[in-house]
Amino acid sequence: MTIQEIDQTRLPKHIAIIMDGNRTWAKKRGMDPKLGHKEGAKVLENIVRYANKIGIRYLTVYAFSTENWNRTKEEVGALMMLLQTYLEDFAKRADTENIRVKMLGDKSALSKGLQKSIDKTVERTKNNTGVTFNVALNYGGRQEIVKAMQEIATKAKQEEITIEDISEEMVESHLYTKGQPDPDIVIRTSGQIRTSGFLPWQTIYSEFVFMEKNWPDFKEEDLLEAIKEYQNRTIKKGK
Repeated sequence: MTIQEIDQTRLPKHIAIIMDGNRTWAKKRGMDPKLGHKEGAKVLENIVRYANKIGIRYLTVYAFSTENWNRTKEEVGALMMLLQTYLEDFAKRADTENIRVKMLGDKSALSKGLQKSIDKTVERTKNNTGVTFNVALNYGGRQEIVKAMQEIATKAKQEEITIEDISEEMVESHLYTKGQPDPDIVIRTSGQIRTSGFLPWQTIYSEFVFMEKNWPDFKEEDLLEAIKEYQNRTIKKGK
């Protein structure tokens, strides 16, 4: 599929991706899981660049969930090192390609080095006007909503707001994605058909596209296929 085969006047504003299957991809090839993650990182960079090129305004990816800490210490350590290296390298390229990077999740559990890399990347790219690339890192959907509730409850306790002031808009203003449109599409690779706690508040009206292939095999054409599917569904709904 090529870009000419989709309606470029009806592109989704926001695409979210659950990048699943790095470990399965590596296992099928008799490789160490960390090599699957490394290959997945290369694919991600290509997809971010392509999304920016075709005019997608927001791209959110599930890089590391709060549940992923349950993996082996060796795998988690390798993945964290990869994320830090990836961010430090990608920040330079993202800046020159007008990509804005933001982080969604709780940074406090991450190493000081990774936190520093995150802060530098976000600061360096904050004024870029191309695609906003959200990286969900140490992210949990329920944890995000609990955080928002705690912040709102604190304001109520301090009498900055009343209970009657609490609205959907107020909750949204306390989420990691505040100020951004909700995802139009959520793509999940590797054949798994579940959300795994990814953006539960933001995805209630999203179209879900599940793909059998593992994330390291994901191509630009697959992104276009998902966009085409989204456009076909929204036409049928009269949108």
